[in-house]
Amino acid sequence: MAVRTVLTAWLSRPLASFHLVLALSGLLTVIGIVMVLSASSPASGAGGHVYELFGKHVMYVAVGAVVFWVGLRVRLRLIRQMAPVLLLLSVGMLALVLSPMGTVAFGAQRSFAFGPVSVQPVEVAKLALALWGAHILVSKSTLLHQWRHLLVPLVPVALVMFALVIAQPDLGSTVSLGVVLLALLWFAGAPKRLFAIVAGAAALGVAVLAVVAPYRLARVMSFLNPDADPQGTGWQATQAMFALADGGLFGAGLGQGASKWQYLPNVHHDFIFALIGEELGLIGAAVVIGLYAAVAIVGLRVAARNLDPWIRIVAGTLTVWLVGQAGINIGYVVGLLPITGIPLPMISYGGTSLVTTMFVFGVLANCARHEPEAVAALRNQGPGKFGRLLRLPAPEPYRPQSRRKATSRTGGQRGGSPAKKAPTTAQRRRGPGSHTGRQARSTAYSRSGRRGRP
Repeated sequence: MAVRTVLTAWLSRPLASFHLVLALSGLLTVIGIVMVLSASSPASGAGGHVYELFGKHVMYVAVGAVVFWVGLRVRLRLIRQMAPVLLLLSVGMLALVLSPMGTVAFGAQRSFAFGPVSVQPVEVAKLALALWGAHILVSKSTLLHQWRHLLVPLVPVALVMFALVIAQPDLGSTVSLGVVLLALLWFAGAPKRLFAIVAGAAALGVAVLAVVAPYRLARVMSFLNPDADPQGTGWQATQAMFALADGGLFGAGLGQGASKWQYLPNVHHDFIFALIGEELGLIGAAVVIGLYAAVAIVGLRVAARNLDPWIRIVAGTLTVWLVGQAGINIGYVVGLLPITGIPLPMISYGGTSLVTTMFVFGVLANCARHEPEAVAALRNQGPGKFGRLLRLPAPEPYRPQSRRKATSRTGGQRGGSPAKKAPTTAQRRRGPGSHTGRQARSTAYSRSGRRGRP
């Protein structure tokens, strides 16, 4: 009971959400650094220096730390204004990656290579869709009860992005984009029957894509029966289960996992959760899952406690994207989902995904500082030690936009009473005997007191 009282009191503090986002992002980053160091050593030693991949990951973390600070420090109003530009840039990059400038890796043409650095535009596209989609939905908030305003232009733009990503081909990233789109519609208050329609269409689309491409069909068949070809298409799924089983309750010990020695391909990227289960055991895997569950709770708490509708949709969408991507990765590692090649956020080997995810956490922390109680505390009591250390500006209080009163179709003035109509030709011809004249005489007669008090 005492622990519950202390926890409740701490969570009621104005900056509790902000501090929780900082703590969760820091813990996930540290776990990622340690596990990449353990997972990448054999792969690095096979081609050169034993710490080559780890050094690159640390470099990505350093870049991500700067990007995290930018997402935390830049005013959310400016981020919202830049969302359309970011969307156009991401769509252009998705189209450009399909040109000869794109590089092919693992059977998909989905990145640019700038020397030793590889950039995946689809990661930027997920962020751009979340920010721009929230902007569009808030701008049309009074019209969202009409389906055409709810779906246009959000869904057509998303479908263009889906088509560009599928053409790479990258079905896993397409699923992530679909999660972002569904989260936007959910937090905007779309009717539930729309999600039933979208779920049916998505299931049909995935089935068609799986049948059309032989390698996707092989993945689905290996998911349904991984023991049918344990030395071929079912190799990764089978080895991942062996790694989790070898870990037991407490694990084999950090750095002692055997799966990374070429038994489990790409373990430092897509299957790093299997290595966590092998080296840290069920307890370590449960801690990682608990951290992502805490991200879900804190992110939705930030969305619920904000007054700005754009911040509410952005915080909720980014949270669902991060936690959903983690759920997909863990799901296919433990054999609950087909293998899609989606990295584990903040923990898998770095790159564009890590840098983008750290920026997302920075934006989430920025949203946490815009909770009404946090705004009041930061503006009245100062920025605090973290604010002074990171040189963060005071958040702006939310001010609802005043809606302009509609101008009367009869020529009324904005904000005032409508202008009087000029008498028609028939009324002028009728003169004092008309309806207008009788009404005027009746009013004057009443005011004279002959018919009593009104």
